[in-house]
Amino acid sequence: MNYVAAQVPAALAPTASAASLADTRSLNDWLMRMHQASTNRSYVGTFVVSAGGNMSSAKIWHVCEGPQQVERVEILTGAPRSIFRHNDQVVTFMPDHKVARSEKRESLGLFPELFQSADSRIGDFYKFRHEGIERVAGVDADLIMLIPRDSLRFGYRVWSERRNGLVVKLQTLDTDGRVIEQAAFSELQLDAPVSMNQLIQMMGKVQGYRLEKPVLVKTTASAEGWTLKAPVAGFNPMSCYKRPASSAGDGPLQWIFSDGLASVSIFVEPFDRQRHIRESSLSLGATQTLTRQLGAYWITLVGEVPAATLQAFASGLERKK
Repeated sequence: MNYVAAQVPAALAPTASAASLADTRSLNDWLMRMHQASTNRSYVGTFVVSAGGNMSSAKIWHVCEGPQQVERVEILTGAPRSIFRHNDQVVTFMPDHKVARSEKRESLGLFPELFQSADSRIGDFYKFRHEGIERVAGVDADLIMLIPRDSLRFGYRVWSERRNGLVVKLQTLDTDGRVIEQAAFSELQLDAPVSMNQLIQMMGKVQGYRLEKPVLVKTTASAEGWTLKAPVAGFNPMSCYKRPASSAGDGPLQWIFSDGLASVSIFVEPFDRQRHIRESSLSLGATQTLTRQLGAYWITLVGEVPAATLQAFASGLERKK
């Protein structure tokens, strides 16, 4: 049974080409409220992610004062890692290797990463419905369904804390409506007394670590000789970066697309016969990965989208003559 048809009554189903102005405005209001809450609220909580039969958890401390945001994330499963973010500056500590990686990231807010933007185009590709109120991690939350209008994107079930909108639970649904990934707070303290100065001091304690500072150069795909001959509906280019050339050759290029909710990254690097043995595809929860050889280049596509969407990007990618 088609997922969208099963979830949206025929009388309410809009045309695929455009949503009504009222629906679009309401959807954007919900998304913007959730996005702002993820950056403007102070909280402490334990966050659990389940995907592809694997489970991971992290402790999060988040504080904001005016335009300043500071966050600390302690990974509780697998290799120990501590991630600190002050606005767009991120430092990742890897104690097993005594390495600290410092870099700038445009995408603010480690949770939720789902809401990268909220503009009117989102309503052209997703329908939303409020499904009631449920309790998650000790707080009352609005349950919202985000239903894709086509098969190029996944659906979402989102629990948003009623008072201010912080996302406390998120499920990603495949094209048949099955849950393929879940992320949720198992415990949460809102408006927690987190010290911004203390977190900033902890972020700066890199003594005893080898400090790495990866350099990303902002560029455009066109300037690097690449184009997408057939756009993928709803997905717009957001940014493009490359690492500087080294003795090993040209640095890899990363071209990022988003439909406002889901994202796709295209990585391009020179083909290396020793490392790039065979083309492949991989699925882990909502994240799909596809690798292809394109002439003298090796292409890796990664996104929280159906595999067919990555195939569409791969088919459309072209080297400019």
